This record gives sequence, structure tokens and C-alpha cells, in this order.
Amino acid sequence: MDIVRLENIAYLHLFWIVGGMIILFWFSMRWRKRALHRFGDLSVYQNLVHRLSFTRPKFKFFVFLLAMAFLIMGIINPQIGSKLKEAERKGVDLVVALDVSSSMNARDIKPSRLDRAKQAISQLIERLSGDRIGIIVFAGQAYTQLPITTDYSAGKMFLSNVDSDIVPTQGTAIGKAIDLAMDSFTDNEHSKAIIVITDGENHDQNAKDMAQKAREKGINVHTIGMGLSEGSPIPVYNNGEMRGFKKDQQGNTVVSKLNEQLLREVAESGGGMYVRANNTKAGLNAIFEEINKMEQKKFETKKYADYEDRFQYFIAVSLILFILEAIMVNRRSKWADSFKFLEKNQGGRA
Repeated sequence: MDIVRLENIAYLHLFWIVGGMIILFWFSMRWRKRALHRFGDLSVYQNLVHRLSFTRPKFKFFVFLLAMAFLIMGIINPQIGSKLKEAERKGVDLVVALDVSSSMNARDIKPSRLDRAKQAISQLIERLSGDRIGIIVFAGQAYTQLPITTDYSAGKMFLSNVDSDIVPTQGTAIGKAIDLAMDSFTDNEHSKAIIVITDGENHDQNAKDMAQKAREKGINVHTIGMGLSEGSPIPVYNNGEMRGFKKDQQGNTVVSKLNEQLLREVAESGGGMYVRANNTKAGLNAIFEEINKMEQKKFETKKYADYEDRFQYFIAVSLILFILEAIMVNRRSKWADSFKFLEKNQGGRA
């Protein structure tokens, strides 16, 4: 039950433009100061150039940034819930635990293990109706990327930002991911399931114990193995470009292979099913069909039936700020010069 929602949440990425403007302005101010230094002392230059101001451009740029921010929020269109109604929801709570360790960049599954898994999760989100979904990312540690929600558009947005650099500690801590997933469920009213998507390499030792613990709590744990039996080298990236493949201490190329036996055992301990992905299917469809067979309890909930747009307020503020920025000048006012002149005279009399 969200009282506030963003109609066009995908446009949040437009704020990157604001960030880029800040960087460009900073570089331009540095270039300007360096250029002025060539003429000599800045204080002397300010006296020569009538009413030159170094603070006005900064303030004017700040106003412009505010105007841009309000404009983007107007495009995103925050909406306020205006009418509550009783609703019946039927579905399951589902947490997807996605391995983002460097071995998931291997390309035995195209375009890569990680990209293929993200595509499959996105397709799964499109199939959900009445279900809630959460996303956990893990490597050597596990982190909540998306708390359990019915906001499927938010799920897709958060999923798009997932990559192998999001978790700094390497490894494949399946047990920690399952433990965090169990803590993510917020109530005991309906069926729950965890889907672990991983290649199973470099795993911790308590993965099966955690899966068994989840099963005892009534939570089914399913696993999907990302990788082919022959394995694949692990690409090494620098600034987004592939620079080669990961090597061991002896200089040999490391080949990442799917630990299928472990994932079978984890699924068995968790009362779920194991599916191995390949280049034609990721396995989520089969597991989702299995999840749909679970008991889907009905329960009453409240949700907002109508939402009122609020984009007009943000657009109005944006226009006012744009007008204010347009009429501002980069030079000091004559009043400020007069004030400085009086200060100098008073100082001279003293």
C-alpha cells in the first residue's frame, strides 16, 4: 500500500544529466580561473573589469540545477494516493538471490551468465500478478537490492543496475544469501519461495544447512545453475572494456565450471527443484510453474485505487526557477559597488 508512487520511474536516470552538468561546470570554472591567472593577480583583474563577480555564476548555476531537478521530477510525475479500497490479494512471496561474483561474467551462456540471468528475472517479473518479489545480490557477502514489493517497475529498474562490481567481496556465499532472504519475508500469511541463481563456485560450507533451515520455516529453496559443463574462462574488465581473462598465480587461465552437485543438494535440502540453464532457456519458467502449484492463500489488504498527479507543481517551480536564472546577471550590481565605495571612504577617514 504505497501512498506515493512515481508514474514514470524509468526517467530517474535523467538525474545523471544533472551530475554531468555539475562536473562540466566544475571543469569550466577551473579553466576560467587558470585563464584569468595568465593576466596576473585576480584581485587586480577584478578592479580592472567593472563589477566582475566570481560568486554570481555559481549561484546562477545552482538555481539552474534546481530548475532541472524539478523539471525531471515533473517528468517522473509523483502521484499521491487519494482513495483507499479493500482488495483481495492472492499469490506468493518470492525472493530471487542473484550471484554477481566475477565468475558470472563467463560467456559459456550468452551474452554472459549474469546478463542471461538478469534477462530471465526481468521476464519473470513480467509474468507476476498478485505476487510480491524481492531481489538479493551476493558474492562473498549478500545484500538486499530490492525489498519485497509489488512494484514490478521498481524491480526492473533495480535489476538493470546490477553488475559484478556491486558487491566488492568475491566468493559465492549461497548460505548468507539464503539467510538474508529468509529475513526478507515480512509476514507468515502466505507461501514463500527463494530462487538462488548461481554457478556455485567458491561456495561457503553452510549452504545446505541454510536451505534446510528455510525448509523448516516453510520456505522452499530452488536453485538454478548458470553455466555449461565444459566451463568458460572469466573475463577481466577495466573501465568497461575486456582486457583478457582471469589467471591463477602460475599464470594459467582460470576456467569457471558449474558446481552442479552442490546446487542439486541445496535444492533437495530446501524442498525445491534444481534446473540447469543453457543458451536456450534460463530455467526460471520451470521453477515459476512449480511455485504456482504452491498454496496461494487469499487475504484482505488495502490499496489505493486512485492516484492524483503532482507533476504540475514541480513543473511550475521549475519554470519560476528557469525565469529567475534567466534574469540573473553575472556581474555585481551598482548598489554593491556603491556599498564598497562607501566602505573604502570610511576606511580612508579612519
